[in-house]
This record gives sequence, structure tokens and C-alpha cells, in this order.
Amino acid sequence: MGADQTGPAIAGAQNEGTSDLSVVVPVRNAERIVDDCLASIVRSGPREIIVVDGMSTDGTVDAALRYPVELLSDEGRGLPAARLIGAKAAKSVHVALVDSDVVLPEGALEELLDEFLTGRYDALQAGIASVSGPGYWGRALVAHHRSGRSKDWFGLVATIFDRKTLLEHGFDEGFLSGEDIELRWRLQRAGAHIGVSRRTVVTHRFDDTFAFACAQWLADGHGSGRMIKKHGLRGAWLALVPLAAAARGIGFSLVRRQPQWVPYYVCFAVFNYLGITRELAPSLRPAGNALS
Repeated sequence: MGADQTGPAIAGAQNEGTSDLSVVVPVRNAERIVDDCLASIVRSGPREIIVVDGMSTDGTVDAALRYPVELLSDEGRGLPAARLIGAKAAKSVHVALVDSDVVLPEGALEELLDEFLTGRYDALQAGIASVSGPGYWGRALVAHHRSGRSKDWFGLVATIFDRKTLLEHGFDEGFLSGEDIELRWRLQRAGAHIGVSRRTVVTHRFDDTFAFACAQWLADGHGSGRMIKKHGLRGAWLALVPLAAAARGIGFSLVRRQPQWVPYYVCFAVFNYLGITRELAPSLRPAGNALS
């Protein structure tokens, strides 16, 4: 993508509560879901919406340009770079990072910003309510994320930052996944005030297919492996997380008489460890692997 592109102008749509908030939405081959995401952001009336495209090969760009957005490209550098490109281009002192698989309920962005300002946060993520279609793997992902401990971890799915803080700490572009954990560690070490809202909740959508779930697990494993490589002994405990999460999930599934989720947790552990192994032993990565 050459010059920046801009969609229809925002005509009187700004919300006074979010008028000094820039929203950054990284996208890549998100044609099926980007409409709902952008429509919900437009209703929130932020100062600007910056879409950073990751070299999409479907109709994502055309879909995005139907909305009042500034369109940029990450030139294939990946999600962490896309988020930072958007933050650098933002004109507001506060920046919201919103993933394309998120839908904001009416008033959610204004409520999250109010909580951010009142609590004097450096970064505040919205609470996450996961949903999917009727397929097994999507429902299993939802069941896991709704009951797992990670739902309370600070991340980047729908998060408001002080722009100066975000630019100061940035992202490690070596992470194709797990950059949220790595950033959280650095923010905590720097004494930043970060958190997850319990009052403002957004909708996070999962696809239904095994291929989607498998990609999620491999990406999680990549992130854990990258953390171990970068942080050494301090990150080594992450190697235990997939096993602990799978054991916990299987245990709860059996106690709650929901044995249908047991295969999910077995696959979750197997593919997480495959992702970790590929990151720690590059020779085991298949040629052309997206996580290489």
C-alpha cells in the first residue's frame, strides 16, 4: 500500500467523552469480521480511527474504507509493529488498541476511558466476554477463556493507553504472539499502573474451526517460547502453563460433567508445546511456517 488512505469523514459523530481518544485497529484478512468491529467503534465517536492493514489478500481494505478511518500498512511486519505504527500516527494523548475480532457495546469505549482517567491508569484493558458460533472448537475456546485464569490478565485486545507510555515502552517485534505478556512484564517492572476492567466488558469473537484453534495454540506456544528465550529463568515457568491449564481444564470438565471439552484441552497442551518447541528449536519449524 502506498500513500495513506482515508475513508469517509466523520461528520458530527464525535462523542464528547471520547473526543480526545484515537483508536487503532490492526487488521489482516479480516473481511468477515471487520465491519462489526468498525461499526461499533464509529458509534463510540472517537477523535479518529486508524486501521493498520497487514498486507491483506481479501476484501479487508475495501471493507475498512467504507468507514471514517485513516488506513495505514504495516508492510508485512506483523501485529506488534501494526499497533505501534498506529500509535505513532495517533493525534490524541490517549490511544485505544482494539483488535478486529472485538465488538464494543454501546457506551463501552466512553466508560472504559472514564475508568482509565478516574483511576489514573497508564493502561487499562476492558473485560472480555468471548463468543463463537455453534462449532465445537469455537465453543471449546469460549468455555476455556470464560473459565480460565487468563481472562483476568492484562492484554491488548481492547486496551486504552496513555500514548506517551505506549510509545516509550513499545513492542518487541520479534513476538508474533505473546507480545502482550512481554509488554505487561516490562510495564510492571517500570511501575506503570495497569489493569483489567471489571465494569466495562467487550465482546471477543472466536472462529469455529479446528484450524483456527490450532493456529491460536501454536501462536500461544510461540509467545511462550519467545519469552523463555528472551527472559531466561525468569520466563522458564511459562513452560509449565499449558500443562497446568490443560490439567485444570480437564479436571473442571470432569467435575462439571462436561467431558466433551477433554479433547480440546489435550489438543491445547499438545499444540502449545509444539509451538514452544519450534520457537526454542528453530530447526524443527516447517518450511514457510508463519511463526518462523
